[in-house]
Amino acid sequence: MGEIEDAIERADREAFTREPPKTLKGQINYLVKQLKTTRAVAQELGVTQRSVERYRTGERKHPPRDIAAKIDAAVRSRWQPQVRKRRRKQAATTTGITVETRARFGYTAPIGTTDDGRFRRLTVHLPASYAQRLFDARDEGVSDQQMRDIIAEGFKETYFQDGGARAMGLSDVAINDIDYLDLDF
Repeated sequence: MGEIEDAIERADREAFTREPPKTLKGQINYLVKQLKTTRAVAQELGVTQRSVERYRTGERKHPPRDIAAKIDAAVRSRWQPQVRKRRRKQAATTTGITVETRARFGYTAPIGTTDDGRFRRLTVHLPASYAQRLFDARDEGVSDQQMRDIIAEGFKETYFQDGGARAMGLSDVAINDIDYLDLDF
């Protein structure tokens, strides 16, 4: 996963109305309920089917750290899909998406102005159309760079050009060297 996709996933998790199961047995039972068989859960986690059965019965209570992290990630990625869907739909149709980042921004500008990229810390609220494009791109499985381009275009229009009030000669904005990136919707 890329940085943008990770940020979308973190923002999705903030929408949970209930906490996912915390116990190993509860997590495994939830995964079996979602994936239908212990074999499918084993394939998802990269362990044997027998290990999944031992976790499920409580015979084995402490998986290795990397397996425990995979179990937690698998549960969280499937937890409350309707809540996630509703929040994404709201962001894509009305509320938009807020992007907070510290990154190097480069841009193409007219001759006589500086186009040197520099680090900026920005928090920008992008309109719903950009949220829709970002979610569609993620669903299509596009690259992280293409999702960066969507956010950069939103920054260009919303922040740098202030919706058409300034910097009209600015033709291209690029996001490079991301220190961190957080999304909220």
